[in-house]
Amino acid sequence: MTFLGNAQRWRRHALLAASLLAAGGYMPNGLAALVHAAQPAIKTVANFDAGTWKQLLAKGPRPAAYVFTNSFCATCPEVFDLLSQAVGGSGQAVGHDVELAAILMDLRGDHALAHAHHYTGVTRIYAFDGFEPAIRQAIDPKWRNITPYVVLVDRAGRQQRVTGQPTPGQLKVWLR
Repeated sequence: MTFLGNAQRWRRHALLAASLLAAGGYMPNGLAALVHAAQPAIKTVANFDAGTWKQLLAKGPRPAAYVFTNSFCATCPEVFDLLSQAVGGSGQAVGHDVELAAILMDLRGDHALAHAHHYTGVTRIYAFDGFEPAIRQAIDPKWRNITPYVVLVDRAGRQQRVTGQPTPGQLKVWLR
């Protein structure tokens, strides 16, 4: 398990403080600006089914990281922090050069969007659409439904699959 950098830790604390202060109707201007800047620009959630997965693997953006998650995954935000830091450290840009997608298995539509702020650098959000066990089977028959489940697809389309956090070696191979 890695520790969050100061910037990510500050952003998380600011978001928590903002949510607590917003309930009382007061938020200092500096804090409001920081919270607003940390919010993702994502406004929609795409449906995700077995056909979507086949399409992404065949013709999706490269490189890409697909993080399968759910609303109660405590370690998934940390994986997004790690992926975002790895992309930044490679000299590439999340969203421009590299896709970071969250695939939520248990929420749809606006409910899925409400979790977007948990995922640093997320460029796209998908939500399972259909019979969950069949979709998981199409993704990976050996997957035991543990999250985060990360599929890293490199520029050549090669895949690395990992439950939990990818290792530094896996990230290096993914981003070269």
